[in-house]
Amino acid sequence: MTIDSMDTDQNQALVARARVHAALGEPARLAIVDHLALGDASPGEIGQKLGLPTNLLAHHMKILDQAGLIRRRQSEGDRRRSYLQLVPGTLAGLLPAPLRHAPRVVFVCTHNSARSQLAAALWASRGSVPAVSAGTRPAARVHPHAAAVARRHGLSLATARPCHLDDVVAPDDLVVAVCDNAHEDLGDQLGGGARLHWSVPDPVATGTDTAFEHAYTDLAGRIDRLAPAVHPPKNK
Repeated sequence: MTIDSMDTDQNQALVARARVHAALGEPARLAIVDHLALGDASPGEIGQKLGLPTNLLAHHMKILDQAGLIRRRQSEGDRRRSYLQLVPGTLAGLLPAPLRHAPRVVFVCTHNSARSQLAAALWASRGSVPAVSAGTRPAARVHPHAAAVARRHGLSLATARPCHLDDVVAPDDLVVAVCDNAHEDLGDQLGGGARLHWSVPDPVATGTDTAFEHAYTDLAGRIDRLAPAVHPPKNK
């Protein structure tokens, strides 16, 4: 079979795959995708991490965007910011997840009433290290819709209570900020501790079952990628 003899759908799929392979064939672009494998980042954070000047970073991001590998989402905190995310499923398991060693994972959002609670509950069934959740400004209780979506998926938040980050986090924890406000509020407060950021839209802002289901699905996909990459600390 030749390319010319393929039907339109086959040919379009082949062209799309070739575009992805071409985009990943440049070391800097592959490094960007590797960096986004487990968490989101702003262009500035990517540029600083990889030592790329602004114009070169913009060039690489344009090619990755045209290949359908990345997308931007405006921050729910600082509206001047945007975060880069890998488009789910684009790499279909081809991306090696960077290995992380941590005694515990701490999922953080602002109020510790929905996203971070769901993430910790999901992690309990997938991760090889313990997980807890916390907030930068904890609410009085877990949001009822978060508890409801957890029940629909066989999880329980019945005993979950919002906690303040300062009362939970330890120096060696892997901290995963699951909302933009928490990520931006934290800044460098945690020093050199391991950090990831997931730009998951706030379901409380909409308040619908659909919004909470979308948040659950987003978190579940990310945890499926992260869990195999996080292992207990090596013996010293």
